[in-house]
Amino acid sequence: MPILALDNVSKKFGALAVADRISFEVPQGQALGIIGPNGAGKSTLFNLVTGNLAVDAGSIAFAGQDVTRLRAMRRCAMGIGRTFQIPQPFGKLTVFENLLVAAAFGANEQEADATERCAAILEETGLARQANRVAGSLSLLERKRLELARALATDPKLLLLDEIAGGLTEGECGQLVETIRAIHARGVTVIWIEHVLHALTPVVDRLLVLHFGRVIGIGDPREMMESEAVREIYLGIEI
Repeated sequence: MPILALDNVSKKFGALAVADRISFEVPQGQALGIIGPNGAGKSTLFNLVTGNLAVDAGSIAFAGQDVTRLRAMRRCAMGIGRTFQIPQPFGKLTVFENLLVAAAFGANEQEADATERCAAILEETGLARQANRVAGSLSLLERKRLELARALATDPKLLLLDEIAGGLTEGECGQLVETIRAIHARGVTVIWIEHVLHALTPVVDRLLVLHFGRVIGIGDPREMMESEAVREIYLGIEI
């Protein structure tokens, strides 16, 4: 049984179709990369999966259960965690407090029960030394790591990463990729939207290509990047 299944999911804003009959499945434990040019509908797709946007047509199933009409908070509690392109921490809370909030409202844990797990997440994401810093004072890399750590604090079975490597230096990107590889290696299913393609390739098992809200192809990452349609649409290379 796939952990996530979309069946003919569609969404329009007026006459603009931002998701056009999208169908695909993600097996449990897999890492799926999603690429496409700006405006392809990548973040909209995440918003539909998480419930931040309601679908106009089609269905979404998570772990075998239809979640199409469930609210975002309910889907999070079931195990769908995500990051956002622009980190959105609670700037006046400490790094550790940010995780405790995520654990309380995303995983329905009491503070006493969540403390040890959140401390372990800080170690895993390289933020242990920043635990008592106010989140608003963090660097970009640290805020990216906090965005990831907060998503992990919700105890996700499915982790959605939205351009988490964007804006980082080569070295910072490499550090973040290693962290994500370790998270995936312990069994967390990952769907990762990214423009930094060399960040995706060490992690993902398959690649899905979106263009104007439609799935152009899905399959082996190398085969997808070598296809003429993807090179024309995504890379702007005339064949």
